[in-house]
Amino acid sequence: MAKSETQVAIITGSAQGIGKAIASRIAANGVTVVIADLNEKKAQATAAELGGLAVKVDISQEAEVAALVATVMAKYGRIDILVNDAAIVPFVPWSDLTFTEWRRVMAVNVDGLFLMCRAVGDVMKDAGYGRIVNIASNVFVAGTPNLAHYVASKGAVIGFTRALASEVGQFGITVNAVAPGLTESDGVKESPHNEGFGYVVPMQAIDRKGQPEDIAPAVAFLTTEEARWVTGSLLVVDGGHTRH
Repeated sequence: MAKSETQVAIITGSAQGIGKAIASRIAANGVTVVIADLNEKKAQATAAELGGLAVKVDISQEAEVAALVATVMAKYGRIDILVNDAAIVPFVPWSDLTFTEWRRVMAVNVDGLFLMCRAVGDVMKDAGYGRIVNIASNVFVAGTPNLAHYVASKGAVIGFTRALASEVGQFGITVNAVAPGLTESDGVKESPHNEGFGYVVPMQAIDRKGQPEDIAPAVAFLTTEEARWVTGSLLVVDGGHTRH
C-alpha cells in the first residue's frame, strides 16, 4: 500500500484509560492512531471511535511486536509516533512479592518497552524522524509502598528514556517520558489503587482526582513538531503531588 499522507501513531495499552485518552488527543491532531492492546474487543471499539486501527498484541512477546509493526507498515507505510503506555500495576506488599511476580511485571513494563522501541525505532531511523513518549509514573519519585516491582520498572523506564534519547537523537528522533500521578481511570477504579485517592489528593497542589484527560495533552505535545527541541526529559503530570 502507498505511504499514508498523514502521520501514524502506535499507542500501546490504549483500549481504555489513560492510553485511550492519549490516543483520542493525538487523533484530534489529525494523526492516524493504532490502538495496540491485549484486549482485542475494547481495542476494536476504541479504534472504531477514533477512526484508527486495532491490533491485538502482547508487547512482552518479541514475535507479536514484530507482527504489529509489520501490520502497521503494510497498511500505512510509516510510523511517526510511538507512545508506550501498556503496563501492569499489581498491588503486592513487599513481604508477598515473589520473583515470578517480579519478572511478570518486568516482562511487560520493561521488556515490552524495549521491544517496542527497538522495532519502531528502526523504522523511524530509516525515515529520519520520530517521536517516542514513554509513560513512567510519579511513584518513582514518591516511592509508593506495596509496589516495589512497579516502582522499579518505572525507574527503568525513566533511565531507558534518557539513554535512548542519546542514542537516536542523531536520526531526528526524540524520546521523552511522562510520569502521571494517581489517575481515576477505569482500571484504577476497579483496583485497590482506588483507595489511595484519600491519601494522595490532600498532598496535591490541585485538590481533586486526576483524570485520564489531564495526562493526554502533555503526552500529545511531546509528539508534535513544537516539541522538537525536547528530548531525554521527564515531565511529571500529577497535580503537584510531587514537586522537584
